[in-house]
Amino acid sequence: MEDKQNLWTKDFIFISIINFFIMIVMYMLIVTIAPFAVEEYGASASMAGLVSGIFIIGTLSARIATGRVIESIGSRRILLIGMVISVVAIALYFTAHSLPVLLLVRFIHGIGLGIASTATGTMVAQIIPPSRRGEGIGYFSLSTVLATAIGPFFGIYLSQHADFTWIFAFSLVLSIIGLGMFFFVDKRPEEAPHEISEPEDAPQGLANYIEKSAIPIAVITLLAGIAYSGVLSFLSFYAKEANLVDTASFFFLVYAVAILVSRPFSGKLLDRKGGTFVVVPSLILFAGGLLLLSQTHTGIILLIAGAIIGLGFGNFQSCAQAIALIGVPIKRIGIATSTFYIFLDFGFGLGPYFLGSVATAFGYRDLYMILSGLIVVALILYLLIGRKKRPVIQ
Repeated sequence: MEDKQNLWTKDFIFISIINFFIMIVMYMLIVTIAPFAVEEYGASASMAGLVSGIFIIGTLSARIATGRVIESIGSRRILLIGMVISVVAIALYFTAHSLPVLLLVRFIHGIGLGIASTATGTMVAQIIPPSRRGEGIGYFSLSTVLATAIGPFFGIYLSQHADFTWIFAFSLVLSIIGLGMFFFVDKRPEEAPHEISEPEDAPQGLANYIEKSAIPIAVITLLAGIAYSGVLSFLSFYAKEANLVDTASFFFLVYAVAILVSRPFSGKLLDRKGGTFVVVPSLILFAGGLLLLSQTHTGIILLIAGAIIGLGFGNFQSCAQAIALIGVPIKRIGIATSTFYIFLDFGFGLGPYFLGSVATAFGYRDLYMILSGLIVVALILYLLIGRKKRPVIQ
């Protein structure tokens, strides 16, 4: 009985590390690919934005399809497919000698990441003991959180001290290591080849790709993703405007540390007390952190805002992912995971396009005040439509 409640299994650890490598490559390239397009090909600002954004389009396309296919093919084989596509795509960066080719490679890489990350999220949800689902997903999501801090750091550092080729080489090495680690993940009985027969009452149409019960919390995650995309996309511009460039380089490290410190507690609280006990304080902290960010005039205030935003958005994200899976049958965990990430990706991908206009019209300080208000709206929506009664999947 005790063994069934074990969280830190070999598969859990390896899948988390694989996800970390996948995500660190994603974030490392996100902060460097647009400057690469401008520097190497003389791309305009809008074209450089497209080079960065088309990755998200590829990711979304893959997630929509993967959530459905994963039921019949199995999450382990889907992960292998996604990782192979990612490795091939990263190798193709070396051959991208024109903007059209670079756009195509970015799109393919997005597909690979969308497939692989949906598979890793589904696999950990399947192997985590139900009574520890919130805690387990919280720890697993640290692999993404750490990547959001370490990826941009490595990307910016390499771009300042080496040729862009080294960024692609480092990305390729990490991806190959991740692919190698895949073969240490055990093949579970449910992953054995089998024929899938659709019951007569099987979901049809949109239900094949979207888990209806996950939509309310996914909509709230969309709003939170839009708000956080404003931090990811415009913090460097805001820091330059406020003469805090040196301090800003530590913002995401402080963000990650805040989550590392709080995650062991927030995950257990989610399992024991339910989603509302974690989500409400997290959204309040997120709104407060954005408000503090809008009033930043010194480096210490900027870092405090980073810590508060980490406690807020960082813990909300993992908690929301766990909530999206509450009450979902095992066979639809893949679709529910895909649904959550689709909405999150929309927030990350589309947010900067809309927020750029807001920043131009009102300035960065007002932008973060507006985003703080957006999180208040998200909090109200959660209290109205986003809550689920059971804290874990049954």
